[in-house]
Amino acid sequence: MKFNFKNLEKSEKIRIIVVGLVIVICLLLGILAPIIFPGTKFALIIDSSIGKFFNILDFFKNNYVIILESIASMVFVWVIYKIIIIIISLFIKKGRRSETVGHLAMSSLKYMSVIVAFFLILSAWGVQTPTLLAGAGIIGLAISFGAQSLIEDIFAGLFIIFEKQFSVGDVIQINDFRGVVKEVGLRITKFEDIYGDIKIINNSDIRGAINSSNVLSQAISEVSISYNEDIEKLEELMREKLKEIKDKVSTIKKGPFYDGIENFGDSCITIRVIAWTNETDRLHTIRELNKYLKIMFDQNNIEMPFPQLVIHHEKKD
Repeated sequence: MKFNFKNLEKSEKIRIIVVGLVIVICLLLGILAPIIFPGTKFALIIDSSIGKFFNILDFFKNNYVIILESIASMVFVWVIYKIIIIIISLFIKKGRRSETVGHLAMSSLKYMSVIVAFFLILSAWGVQTPTLLAGAGIIGLAISFGAQSLIEDIFAGLFIIFEKQFSVGDVIQINDFRGVVKEVGLRITKFEDIYGDIKIINNSDIRGAINSSNVLSQAISEVSISYNEDIEKLEELMREKLKEIKDKVSTIKKGPFYDGIENFGDSCITIRVIAWTNETDRLHTIRELNKYLKIMFDQNNIEMPFPQLVIHHEKKD
């Protein structure tokens, strides 16, 4: 949430201003007291108290070599990180699995770069990194017992990638949710539903996922016709005209085919037409099939019944 100073109450504003002034005064005293009041007791008191914490000039003067070494370490790690990212981008081929592996590699590399830079800076300041690493191992072991969900997420993410469960761009159904995989990370996976909303799911919570992108999906159109229509003539018309519909709907990969009578309703017969398409185009293909079937029926005078209400008015003598 963005901080807005104007929305604060008057007492809170005054408190923030007072705290800010105190910090500024302490900084100025710690930096300027030895310069403005040289050799005085006041300067000696400030230098031995506040000056220890805010004497920035002496800090840079005594440690400028270490500071420059720390900055050089960060720049070096950043340059190496960017070079590796470019190399990974060049070697990744266009494809769902390649993009998924690339995202995972880049995500892992980002965390590793931060850790390497952190230890290089500590080493520049004289910290014994081998001892720190040994201590970090013990602390990490203790933390791991309290961060089991995080470890589960990471391992689940690795299994998703290496077992080829799904990749970026696949359409996945998890329980009642259905969406396109946008990003697979070490800890979380992002999905986008048909409304454009992004759903973030921890990798360890992804169970029983249905991958609808491995094979072509069926686009099924069910249309109702009148009982008065000649079924044999209708079937002949369908075989003749469905090829034209395929030419008009570019997303159809196979079909469409007339699949026969689905059921007999109270006032109509329902027929089914099936086409095969990519899962991401399934809904669009169904809409296009419905559209061109309606146009075809209108052009050939095939009646499509609709609910009607008949009212009988009884005249009284």
